[in-house]
Amino acid sequence: MRNLLPVLTVLAAIIALWYVAVAPMNIRVALDQAERAGAAVTPEGALPRRALSVWRLMLANPDQIGAGYRLERPRLPTPEQVGRELWKTTGEMALRGRAMSKRSLIYHGWITLQSTLWGFLLGTSLGILGAVAIVYSRVVDMSLMPWAIISQTIPIVALAPMIIVLSAQLGIEGRVVPKAIISAYLCYFPVLVGMVKGLRAPAMSQLDLLQTYNASGLQAFVKLRLPSSVPYLFTSLKVGIAAALVGTIVGELPTGAISGLGARILIGDQFGTPLAIWAALFAAAILAGALVTLLDMLQRVTLRRMGMAA
Repeated sequence: MRNLLPVLTVLAAIIALWYVAVAPMNIRVALDQAERAGAAVTPEGALPRRALSVWRLMLANPDQIGAGYRLERPRLPTPEQVGRELWKTTGEMALRGRAMSKRSLIYHGWITLQSTLWGFLLGTSLGILGAVAIVYSRVVDMSLMPWAIISQTIPIVALAPMIIVLSAQLGIEGRVVPKAIISAYLCYFPVLVGMVKGLRAPAMSQLDLLQTYNASGLQAFVKLRLPSSVPYLFTSLKVGIAAALVGTIVGELPTGAISGLGARILIGDQFGTPLAIWAALFAAAILAGALVTLLDMLQRVTLRRMGMAA
């Protein structure tokens, strides 16, 4: 309860601010619809209203503020509207036995999850191998690490179409592999940095002690460096899995995909259905939270078995 109370307090504050922001965000749409329905609004006409701030429009039309909370296609939906849409496309579909229907966010979440996991596996493998090479080779450290840092300055929205086009030119079929590559691109860097920090965590006195025991380099790695890096690795993995999910969603946007959470966001934007966009965004956030929670549970079990504090 001591840890839960601050979380609930912040959540309540976010929801309260969200509800407050709905009125100014939707007032123009509400006034346009009210005028078309024959209601009297001030000022009349969309062009004169465009010249006024949302605050002046709200003051001039207080009776229309509530209408902004009931729009079918609001600029900013209320938390209640998002919750209903999310339930309609997840829980309600599951209860009807249509969880894997193409209208279900469970189905689209599963499509996104597959590429995320493949990208996470690829990015994690590259990050760990790169970290080992950096720690044990000064040349690799001086050459690879700067390029790894520079690579993260390239916007993923600019890089994703290039990866997709290059994959097509190389004859890589399917939509999973290009998305997995984009996912791995965002995932490998936090794993690389965290693993380097972990492998270098042992003190010099500990390394000197192994030398007095005539331990080989492999024994020093297995017995000291690798166990010391585990807490750093799990911290990096939790960052990496969230980044991998973002990479997959971004990779779904320029591919013209019709399946996946990124595709649902794009389709919702094209057809002007904000509720579908917000529901997909919340589904992605829930999926990311579930993945991070699973890694956190695995971390606790692993550290406990190793005799470390979780």
